[in-house]
Amino acid sequence: MPASDFSAQEYADRLSKTRAAMNARGIETLLVTDPSNMAWLTGYDGWSFYVPQMVILPAQGAPLWWGRTQDKAGAAQTTWLDAADLLDWPEEHVQHPDHHPVDALVLALRDRDWTRGLGVEMDNYYYSAASHRILERAFGEMIDATGLVNWQRAVKSDAEIDMMRKAGQLTAHMHGVLREAFREGLPKNQLVAQVQAAGIAGLPGLAGDYPAIVPIAPSGREASASHITWNDRPLARGEATYFEISGCYRRYHCPASRSLFLGDPPDDIRRAEAAVLTAIEATLAAARPGITCEEIATCVYDSFARAGYEKANRTGYPIGLSYPPDWGERTMSLRPGDTTALQENMTFHLMPGLWTPDWGLAITESFVVTPEGGQPLADIPREMVVKP
Repeated sequence: MPASDFSAQEYADRLSKTRAAMNARGIETLLVTDPSNMAWLTGYDGWSFYVPQMVILPAQGAPLWWGRTQDKAGAAQTTWLDAADLLDWPEEHVQHPDHHPVDALVLALRDRDWTRGLGVEMDNYYYSAASHRILERAFGEMIDATGLVNWQRAVKSDAEIDMMRKAGQLTAHMHGVLREAFREGLPKNQLVAQVQAAGIAGLPGLAGDYPAIVPIAPSGREASASHITWNDRPLARGEATYFEISGCYRRYHCPASRSLFLGDPPDDIRRAEAAVLTAIEATLAAARPGITCEEIATCVYDSFARAGYEKANRTGYPIGLSYPPDWGERTMSLRPGDTTALQENMTFHLMPGLWTPDWGLAITESFVVTPEGGQPLADIPREMVVKP
């Protein structure tokens, strides 16, 4: 996601929003380790999140990129930062038993007198216990800034919405390939290979990127579990398969699930399909600014209850810019008890899936909140694909 994808003013607005949230929390210097947040603030893009790296945002002045020496050239190419604002830690510290990269970070923070009011994303995939221990020993107790930047990303700019619509075109293309290729006897790994290739090859003038989550593609009884990927078992008659996939454009996502069936679907699966389709229509009609997350969720739970089904898990979450292992933004949830009010240009993945002990069915939709209701970000037929 080159920084040139967005204007200088947009990056300035992002920094301003984040600093206002820092000030409200008493944070003087924010250490950002989530690669999605790093990219959102600076444009940094690279598969380097397996080693310590971060964006350091002080209360004033430009943010700094801090990472491995070998990745510094990537920061120079993808961020809007000046060369003087790119800091690296010694290459010999890579996975070294006696030296840790954060030791170098401690020195850099002391050099700049950024030793008070430090905020860190404690509950983050990419912030290790070892990193936290070193920082805490050097500077004392840290302020937990988990989700601080994530919340600033909740309302998308028009430029971001455009990115997500392009991702939606790729998602629709992938589902088109899936519908055509799905057939009895085809090993599922071969089908997944075709779908993934379509998403990366993209469309004319629209190149794809790797998604934050690989295809979720369980069949039959496997589909009673919600996050099984794929295997080499041939597709069989009498089984429902659902595919949860997403195109990815400039790190922006638009996930969508669709269910497919070989043969004649039984009545219980058809009844579940009808309940899911009704839930989607009701949710999109209700998803206007001011309605709460739990009110949106009620649209789904009520539809399922009328059909005789109970859904115990949440039914959606915010989406946008992301890196593995998740395309969710980890802020709001569409579920009871979340009273967050929707705002225009928030984007969600609506997940009215159903899982029983014997099968699973998922038909999902990514949408943007508008004054007229939720507007899908991809154009994909929702009905279950049935092949005799």
